[in-house]
Amino acid sequence: MTLQVEWKNASDLISYPDALTFMENRVQDIIDGKSPSCFWALEHPPLYTEGVSAQKEDLLTPERFPVYKTGRGGQFTYHGPGQLVIYVMLDLSKGEKDLKKFICSLEECLINSLSQLGITGERRENRVGIWVKMPDGSEKKIAAIGVRVRKWVTFHGISLNIDPDLSHFDGIVPCGLSTYGVTSLADLNVDAKKEKIVSVLQDSFAKTFNISYI
Repeated sequence: MTLQVEWKNASDLISYPDALTFMENRVQDIIDGKSPSCFWALEHPPLYTEGVSAQKEDLLTPERFPVYKTGRGGQFTYHGPGQLVIYVMLDLSKGEKDLKKFICSLEECLINSLSQLGITGERRENRVGIWVKMPDGSEKKIAAIGVRVRKWVTFHGISLNIDPDLSHFDGIVPCGLSTYGVTSLADLNVDAKKEKIVSVLQDSFAKTFNISYI
């Protein structure tokens, strides 16, 4: 059965507290059967978020940008202009109640979408997110994943670096991995408009999760 999902696009920068409030309310409405599942594509102003596994010493410059504690998995990450965030509020009770498979499906969506943009994104054991091999042989992270589940409804989601200010990641140890850097589509010389990237991800989500948009 195809699950119907509302797709929302934000045209302005969305504050993190406003995003959290929306997600909390929407997830409860999905649980209560009042609203359909929802994917929300947006960008945030510059900020850091602290996942449930974050180590305090990984926040290197706490005064640089606002820091928000969040209930998602993972450690510290950065959000800001030029980074596409997609919050995935999906009712897993309508299909397989398998969180590990859900995360693998998010990875698959990102890998498939990057492939369509000419980038080879890869998984790495014990490293969450999607990684890219650089010309010098190093590996850098291009997309992050952090999720939470309440009564089999997911929230939080993924972020993909399109053209953010990569120096903003210097204020944290991203995901607690000090030996790896961060990259973006622009850093890899991919000139793709945000609208195209959103469209590619929409198609990938639809195929991977067997959903249609309303």
